[in-house]
Order: sequence, then structure tokens, then C-alpha cells
Amino acid sequence: MTLERALDVLLDDDLEPIVEMVLYRDHGGRGHGGYEARAADGRVRFRRHDEGHGWRFEVEAVEGRNPLGDRAVDRFVGVDAERAAPFPHRTRNAYPFAYEMVAQLFDAPSPPDVCVIHTAAHNWEDAGGHRGEHGSLDAVQSRAPFIIGGAGVRALGRIPRACRLVDVAPTVLQLLGAAPVPVGLGINGSPRADALLRRQDGEPQLDVIDPSATRPRTVVGFLLDGANPNVLYGMAEAGEAPNVARLMAMGTTFGHGAVASLPTVTLANHTAILTGAHPGHHEILHNAWYDRAGGRQVITNSPATWATAMRWLGSGVDTIHSAVRRTWPDDLSVSINEPCDAFASWSTFEVLRRGETIARPPAPDELPNATQRFVRPFKDYRWSSRIDHTSVEQAVGIWSGRYRGVEMPRPRFMWVNFTLTDAAFHEGGPHSEVAAASVRDTDARLGEVLAAVERAGAMDSTAFFLVADHGMEETNPEVRGDWGDALRAAGIGFRDEAFGFIYLV
Repeated sequence: MTLERALDVLLDDDLEPIVEMVLYRDHGGRGHGGYEARAADGRVRFRRHDEGHGWRFEVEAVEGRNPLGDRAVDRFVGVDAERAAPFPHRTRNAYPFAYEMVAQLFDAPSPPDVCVIHTAAHNWEDAGGHRGEHGSLDAVQSRAPFIIGGAGVRALGRIPRACRLVDVAPTVLQLLGAAPVPVGLGINGSPRADALLRRQDGEPQLDVIDPSATRPRTVVGFLLDGANPNVLYGMAEAGEAPNVARLMAMGTTFGHGAVASLPTVTLANHTAILTGAHPGHHEILHNAWYDRAGGRQVITNSPATWATAMRWLGSGVDTIHSAVRRTWPDDLSVSINEPCDAFASWSTFEVLRRGETIARPPAPDELPNATQRFVRPFKDYRWSSRIDHTSVEQAVGIWSGRYRGVEMPRPRFMWVNFTLTDAAFHEGGPHSEVAAASVRDTDARLGEVLAAVERAGAMDSTAFFLVADHGMEETNPEVRGDWGDALRAAGIGFRDEAFGFIYLV
């Protein structure tokens, strides 16, 4: 059997330094909901059961060590704890919400036959040898920051707990007071009467909302792509990111972060945040995957495809934008430099789809809030700095009340995507000088948006949240390798999409 041969190859001792585990759907006749995770030192078979509109998981068999047995959400919390355990071995690692993250992936229309999870140490040579990496289930790579504060939010400070990225959208909509949908579905596809989104896998974090306070008139969300929360929180508390610190002081910070959905990559989780649904349900499955029905590769995470990526969004999936417009049809919902812009009433990418242009940013040497030490030598740092400058220009323009020659009402919801942190954390790793510079630069840009809200006289009636799409973990430059070479040497036909989605052919 080809699957078993592929598993034997992937779990061979020669690949142990780069393969953490493999995940696959069990099609062995035991019915719906069977999954397996295998590592070099053990395996687990589990299934899911519907319970209300949610899931309950049952472990059916364990041989050796259960690869998903440690699901602690507080592993390696804090910069000191993370730095004390570089490249943690699978036996020391943790995989928050692992059973749920595995199960949702294989609900997609075109899931891989095998999902390969790389080790924390693996330095992706084919991806440029990044010092910082993500994509895994592990605690550091899956952990994103989540800060929420301002009007209507309890000031609980930094709380020792985690949520999931799919919890963000229902929390924001609950805070705003959005109306429940007429027919909503929970994570298992069953109806849920309290759903704020048509497909709602997440749960509103009700205890961070102050029911005695006036609801915010507006919510503004900031995404700092690829920002490691240990680094971000630490810099804020040390005074190096004062605007992030200001948001933290205004409300509640999830100290153990918000856990990204599998795969812990960019567009799968931008979309998870904005839809409240896992990738297996919103159908933006990865940055690239194979469409079995169409017999074609799908690439969504590239400059050539960002503007049209949402053509792959599932037909029964809402976004925060559609939920806002359903409740307040005449209000403005804004998406800035975000590929997941479905149903927004104003969107950067909709402007581009109409064939119009966004104002070009200044030349690199003239960019404000840009660390020239890194702008000059690093192409990705330079490119992202210029893109993020346009995010500020758009947000500030809209808050001024007139943008691109058009009168702009106050938004009900605004989403601002910043990309620089991802580029810098990849380049140098999360604990590098270039990563710290990217946080300082992005913090200054965030401050410009906050200042625009203040100038509009809206600060007291606005709530804010800050999140990322995944974490970022230091890799070991000495641990290179590609499991594709071993599969080819064994004569196994396959497609490896986005470094880890194996489709057997």
C-alpha cells in the first residue's frame, strides 16, 4: 500500500532530525472521524464524536509514546523560557488543541494524504534557510499574541490562559453586539442557535467583555504577521513597543496566546481569524495545496494571487465583515492590505481589482518609522516596510473622514494588516536584532493609527485588538534536509505542496 510505504520512509531514522510526526486520516474501515499521528517513537489513533455543536475526542490506541499526548498551552511561555529551550525535541514539546487541529484539517475538500509536521530545529533550505520558522503544531510556532482592549473590554491585564485564533471573530462580534445569524453551524456542522457567523468553530471569550459597559461603536483590529508573542509582550513591557503596551494596559492580554489552526501558516490563519472557522472548514487550506477535483495546484499566498485568493473561500462561510454588514447594513467595514477581504465594504484589494492604484510609498531612504540599518540590505524588510507604510496611509486617511477624494464615514470595523514582523522574524529568527527592529517600526506605525482615532474624537468609543496569524520559532541552521528526496528514492509518486502536504499519486 502506497500510504504505508510513504509512512515508512517518512518515519525512517534518517529523517528523524527533520520529521516531528506525520498525520493522516484513518480510512481503515473504522468509520468517520478516525485519525492517526505517528512519530519515530510512537503513535496514537483517535476519533472524534459529535457533542452538541462541538467535538469530543476518544483515544482508541497508543503504541509507544503518544505524539500528541502533551497539549499544554503554557509550554515555553515567556522569552526566558523559550530561549532556555531552543529547538525543543518532540519529547519536550507540547501541541495545544492538537486533536481538534488535526481533525479539522481533514474535513477540507482536498486534504493531503499525509501532513508532515517538521521538527522545531528544521531549517528549511528550500524556503531560503530561514532562521525563524512556523507551520508546525508545536507550542511556539502555533502561539500567536492576542490583546484586546478599549471600550467595552474588561481590563484584566495579562491573564495566564490561551484561546484559539478561531475564537477572535466571535469575540469581536459579541463585543460589538452583532446579531446572531438565522442559521448557524458549529464546528461539527450541527446547528447552533447562538452563532454570530454562518460557520462558527470558535467561541466568544465572554469574560473579557464588560456587560455593564457601553458597547464600542467601532472595533479596530491589527494583525502583526508572524509576531512571536513572547517577544512582543516582552518588548512592550520593557518600553520598546509603547503602543502595544498601551493596548495591553487598556484591556486583556492572553498570556498563553491564541493558538493558530493547522497548518500554522499565513493565509490559512488570516482567514481563520476573520471567519471564526478552521482552514478545513473555510477552505483556504494552506498557502498552496492541490485541488483534486480540478486537478490543479492552488497558490493563494503570493503577490500574484493575493487579490483573488478569496475565490476559494467556502460558500457557507462568513467573515467579520459580512456579520457587521448584516447587522449594520449602512456602516463601513474596512479591510486594509488583507487578502481575506470577503464582504468588506472598502478593501485595498478591491481597489486593485478595479484596476485602480494605491498611492506609492516614499522611496526606502525616505520612509518614516523604518530602521534604515535593515531597510537598505534586506529586500524583504524594505518591501514590507513600504507596504506597511501604505497600510498606515489608508487607515489614517479613512479616519480623517475623506480618502481618495471620497467622504468616508466612521467605520464600524477596521482591519489593518502589517507584514514587516513576518519578514524580519523569518530573516533573523524571533530573538534577533532585525526582529526587534521590526517590532519597533510596526509599533510606531500602529501608533499613527491610534493617533488618527484620537483626532477623530473616537478613542473612548472604540475597542482594539491585536493578533498574529501564527508564532515564529528559532531554527537550527545545521539541521537541513528534504523528505522529498527520500520519497523519490523509494519510487513513491507524490506532490509536496507548501512543504508538508503530501498528495500521493
